Amino acid sequence: MNDHPAPTGAMPRPRALRHALAQRARALTEARWFALSVFALIIANAALLGAETYSGLARDWRHWLHLAEHLCLVAFTVEIAVRACAHADRPRDFFRDPWNLFDMAVVACAFLPLVRENTTVLRLLRLARVLRTARFLPQLRIVIVAVARSLPGTVSFLLVGALLLYLYAMVGWVFFSEANPGQYGSLGRAVLTLFLLMTLDGLGDAVHAGLEVSRWSIVYYASYVLIASFVLVNVLIGVVINSLEEARELEREHSPTPGTPSAPAPVPLPAPAPNLDADLRTRIAVARRALDDLEAALPPLLTTHPPEPALAPAPDTAHP
Repeated sequence: MNDHPAPTGAMPRPRALRHALAQRARALTEARWFALSVFALIIANAALLGAETYSGLARDWRHWLHLAEHLCLVAFTVEIAVRACAHADRPRDFFRDPWNLFDMAVVACAFLPLVRENTTVLRLLRLARVLRTARFLPQLRIVIVAVARSLPGTVSFLLVGALLLYLYAMVGWVFFSEANPGQYGSLGRAVLTLFLLMTLDGLGDAVHAGLEVSRWSIVYYASYVLIASFVLVNVLIGVVINSLEEARELEREHSPTPGTPSAPAPVPLPAPAPNLDADLRTRIAVARRALDDLEAALPPLLTTHPPEPALAPAPDTAHP
């Protein structure tokens, strides 16, 4: 029985099948009609979720609404399966994309028994599907990424704001608790009052009420408004704008602009010839033999034809 080994450059059959499946699924997911269909499906799912909030409509069309919800779930499951097949040749890349993980988690949780029995959690998961529109809207995706990247700076802002509210609330409780117990009677009421004043809502009434207690209250309110409503808010806006620029840079890196030349595909190197080493050794032996012959012929040539002496320059006989 003669076994014929597969060619060196041939791809194993399972790997070739995965590669072919990934190419076909990738061509499907990159098609414009596929993206538009999924986007329309997400909008339809949001419309169904809103229709269920009307009691009369939900009672009369209950069966059809449940059927439409099951059809949407099947369609979303098929979409995730197709996207996973598009990475059949490199499965790790599928899990490196945060949007793929988000989509898979939202769809997979709908099949869990505990989630399916809890109506509130199931509706929240169906509401989370609306966020999947960010995959098809680049500007919305940039905003969501910017908000996520601004969270560390926002936490720092909240800590500074909480410290500022605590300090001014204690000072307000000390000076205005007796004259205005409804707004400064306790620490909690003082914090709530100052939090509302941060939006400049009711600032005029608060200032007039403070002036009846002491004219120095204008310093208290003016300093608080300058720090809380102008400085801290502008710092938060700066953090968000900086995160927005970083999100735009990330979007440009992941999706290059049209017309940009893509990196050329690597050209496979030809397989080495089996007699290349023997041919190379033969050429090296011939070159060495030629060098030996040349070294043997050089001494007789030098003794037979000695180099001629250089001619001395003729003396200058001209007189000045």
